[in-house]
Amino acid sequence: MDSATIVSFCATLIYGALAIAALGGAYWVILLARRIAQKRFASQAAAEAFLTDVGEHLQRRDFAAVEELCDSPGYWAKAVPQLIIVALANRSRGLNKLRRVLAENFEREILADLEYGASWIATIVKSAPMLGLLGTVLGMIAAFGKIAAMQATGTDPSQLADDISIALLTTALGLTVAIPLVLAGAWLQVRLGKFQDSVQEHLGVFLDDLEASMTQAGGE
Repeated sequence: MDSATIVSFCATLIYGALAIAALGGAYWVILLARRIAQKRFASQAAAEAFLTDVGEHLQRRDFAAVEELCDSPGYWAKAVPQLIIVALANRSRGLNKLRRVLAENFEREILADLEYGASWIATIVKSAPMLGLLGTVLGMIAAFGKIAAMQATGTDPSQLADDISIALLTTALGLTVAIPLVLAGAWLQVRLGKFQDSVQEHLGVFLDDLEASMTQAGGE
């Protein structure tokens, strides 16, 4: 097997790897965007309506109704209702410990899954240009090998075009895969940050209502 055949075979493998990287990156971007959408409220108005219902149940100390609301089909997949169920199960531990329990649960059960998907996108972003660079190196090695043999064999310089084309094309494809994923990853990080802020805000409202309910119960 001559060097040209080896380079051609390796180029085919690199093209395939870049195609898989592009599909994998698109898959994780779509999946992560959908997961964030599922975990957060559709709008601020929807969140306020939910928290208003929760607050009314807490005023009556009807914790079972709060759990039932959080576990209903419209809310069971969202982060805040999930965390409220955890909070109600641990409400006897005091607010300071309860805040710590909620923070740990949020990190472990919700954010960890989202960050796992984000890490895959980051890995693909780093890998795609490296695959392109590998194709560049292989193409240039083959091209320089032909240049070295030109005087001895009378190789036509135009035959270098294929090797140089592979070198440039794989680099371009690697960047073509990586650049959109960089932008998509930045967009997802913004959405993830806003999601974290909204969860903290909504949990703060719930904990205030829960504290008021517990204080009312202690005064009766």
